[in-house]
Amino acid sequence: MNIGWLTLLLLLPLVGAIATMLVPRAKALLSKQVALGFSLVTLVLTAIVAIGYQRNGAGDYNETHTWIKAFGAHYALGLDGVGVVLVVLTALLTPIVLIASWNDAEHGRWSEKSFFAWVLALEALSIGVFSATDVFLFYVLFEATLIPMYFLIGGFGGPQRSYAAVKFLLYSLLGGLIMLAAVVGLYVVSAKHGAPSYLLTDLMKLDISQNTERWLFLGFFFAFAVKAPMVPFHTWLPDAAGEATPGTSVLLVGILDKIGTFGMIRFCLGLFPNASEWATPVVLVLALISVLYGALLAIGQTDIKRLIAYTSISHFGFIVMGIFALTSQGLTGSTLYMFNHGLSTAALFLVAGYLISRRGSARIADYGGVEKVAPVLAGTFLFAGLSSLALPGLSPFISEFMVLAGTFSRHKVIAVIAVLGIVLAALYILLMYQRTMTGPVRDGIEKLKDLNAREVLAIAPLVVLIIGLGIFPKPVVDIIKPAIDSTMQRVGVTDKAPQIPVTEGQK
Repeated sequence: MNIGWLTLLLLLPLVGAIATMLVPRAKALLSKQVALGFSLVTLVLTAIVAIGYQRNGAGDYNETHTWIKAFGAHYALGLDGVGVVLVVLTALLTPIVLIASWNDAEHGRWSEKSFFAWVLALEALSIGVFSATDVFLFYVLFEATLIPMYFLIGGFGGPQRSYAAVKFLLYSLLGGLIMLAAVVGLYVVSAKHGAPSYLLTDLMKLDISQNTERWLFLGFFFAFAVKAPMVPFHTWLPDAAGEATPGTSVLLVGILDKIGTFGMIRFCLGLFPNASEWATPVVLVLALISVLYGALLAIGQTDIKRLIAYTSISHFGFIVMGIFALTSQGLTGSTLYMFNHGLSTAALFLVAGYLISRRGSARIADYGGVEKVAPVLAGTFLFAGLSSLALPGLSPFISEFMVLAGTFSRHKVIAVIAVLGIVLAALYILLMYQRTMTGPVRDGIEKLKDLNAREVLAIAPLVVLIIGLGIFPKPVVDIIKPAIDSTMQRVGVTDKAPQIPVTEGQK
């Protein structure tokens, strides 16, 4: 079997994880350098694939090989615009996390090299998930991503990390088991139409009865709603993100949770378009609840990392809303939101991690006056917060605007109420900044060190991208648009949304 580009992208970090583990335990620095080296090579290769995709389309990156013939399962990888954006996000965040977490694993349950190896393993599996075009392969990789994340949460982080890791695993396994039933159902349906197949291209041609399609949709949607996470399946996230190291939280919220919203686009809309339209009213209400509930709970948090976790629940509500608005503008905005949310939340978690590592506490009440002793840290924290609340001129703004505009064209009441989420976002971010960074210098803050060169190096690419894509989102939108058009054609809903000329840059 010839190794294609996507297989190489998947294998490279996996080989890096093995190489990192083979480094002698006494040579901790070397193991970190090996892991970082593999992640950087993966990023370069991903950039080559993304540029090639933009120039030549998806044809050069499709791979299909028979895997389990009796089940109709294939080792099949391929990219559309949504997958390209999320693979790029995965490859980008991984080296940033490794640099930012250079010393975060020193006091973990296992050796430092284990942390770096698990990060690379998660990168490999995530790339596989975003590239899989066979439902059975997707399911296997979907479940496999739980393994490295479980060990990253349970092996490194806060005192309640074991509890948080088990809770994360149980919720995710429940969603996976429900999806497994739907995967088996797809096998039965495809077998009735001839030879069984799990290839997306074959499944999209099936004529599925209305009731069967709805049950299969619910099986997939439940798993993706848990992963996303949507209210009421969200309670595992604050515990997991609050106890994990900042770098692990970035991977969890920035990459792993995106599998849920990615799955809604590729599988719920792609395979079950009629059922998706049928479920839209309920899903939009759940998304709206997530937007407002997550924001309200964020305001009341006393722990910095838990506050950021609740903001992500609110943001994912916007993403799901844009997906099920069933307009091309809303769907484009949601996909762009996934990428931009990964950047802004990564910046916020990492800067919060820098702050917490210096003070030794995540309690908001233990801070005050930080801007007077560590101005660069405080300024970066403010920038990350403003990005998270979607300040005009920063990349999340155009995403959120497109989601609301796309939703308003078909579901005006939902969109109008969702605007309250923007107001609440400004409230929880500015309150957090005020309580931690301004005012008199509290005891224990006087000797707080400002950001060092390594920490600035980790955060700088995020700052540049947030500003750059806030001014000129055209490169990402151009990649996304063909896949969105194809999905909308599949769903078959008339798109009445006015088109906003984002391709010429944001005003």
